[in-house]
Amino acid sequence: MSHNTMEHALKAPISMVKGFNIRQNIIYLGFVLVFVAFSVFLADQGFLSGTNLLNILRQTAIVTIIAVGMTFVIGAAEIDLSVGSIAGLASITTAMAIAHFGMGAGVVAGLLIGVVVGTINGLLVAYVRIPSFLVTLAMMGIASGLAQWVTASAPQPILDPVYNAVFGGGRIGPVPVLIIWSLVAVVVGHILLKHARYGRQVLATGANPVASDYSGINTKRIKFCVMAVSAVVAALAGMLYAGRLQSGRFQWGAGDEMSAIAAVILGGTALSGGRGSIIGTLFGALLMGVINNGLILAGLDSSQQQVVRGAIIILAVALAKK
Repeated sequence: MSHNTMEHALKAPISMVKGFNIRQNIIYLGFVLVFVAFSVFLADQGFLSGTNLLNILRQTAIVTIIAVGMTFVIGAAEIDLSVGSIAGLASITTAMAIAHFGMGAGVVAGLLIGVVVGTINGLLVAYVRIPSFLVTLAMMGIASGLAQWVTASAPQPILDPVYNAVFGGGRIGPVPVLIIWSLVAVVVGHILLKHARYGRQVLATGANPVASDYSGINTKRIKFCVMAVSAVVAALAGMLYAGRLQSGRFQWGAGDEMSAIAAVILGGTALSGGRGSIIGTLFGALLMGVINNGLILAGLDSSQQQVVRGAIIILAVALAKK
């Protein structure tokens, strides 16, 4: 073997290791490091107990579901700031429909909120060509204000035990139903993004919409679809909030848009579009859940938690940046 060939053979695995450690898999490495650190330092506080680990999964489940829809939106180089408000509006709509017409009507009404709001968002973004940031920022205020107006800011109780069990409050064996909902969302999202034509078209649209148009991809339809689906997923999240907490309130979902976006970006989806990973999004949401849980067990107050959480997110995004 020549000297040049041997040098190339030695450099190849080194560059692969560097690529693995520093860039493409930073979210998984970061998750493991944070999890191990909390396991060591918070062992006496019960961090590794089965109850606490299930709590982490349950607490991150709804944000994970919203983040799956957000992955497609950001993968197509758009943004959706209205998902938290849509969740709140869907929760109160579901609760009020159940109270007057029963569980079936409540489920339909909640999902219909997502369809209607998503259609409006999609039409304005894809066909009227208003930037998605502005459209969804306005819709965030509209949905939240409408939810407060209709209910006079009062909670809407849900007394249907079947609904509460199926949509968030129940268990299948030892596993909370919320975790199962989130796993279904992750599996379906992963298959669509990585193994379906639709997912490839979403990422192509985000990477280069002009080239995608010339290659025969209907980029307007793709942008419409990602905005519409994101809203429907957010409505489902609101219905899960309502079932878990046995009531609809306009506050449910408040701030989830930022948590979902952070999970998506931490998971390796490019904010500029064209690259995305549902599994990465899952670990991004789990990382944030582990950090939140660990900081609470460590006894930090809310202001200290925000500082530490923000620093960790900035560090992770900076390391993952290409």
